Amino acid sequence: METRWVGPDGYEITAATRGGHQVLRLRRYGELVADCSSVDELRDYVDLADLCEVITVPFGLRSARPRTEALS
Repeated sequence: METRWVGPDGYEITAATRGGHQVLRLRRYGELVADCSSVDELRDYVDLADLCEVITVPFGLRSARPRTEALS
């Protein structure tokens, strides 16, 4: 599952690979802004405190809680 962070003004950060190295890919409204090699470099573009992680919830999976059956 891909980790994705979003912020105000259409910013989105995802992990990507460029030239065999992992980078933090920064997009704004879908357009590539920068591939940052570190969090410090990313900080030059966006305030990290404003970012929120997007958690994808898979649909169609049953609850992890055990079902309780009525005793007859």
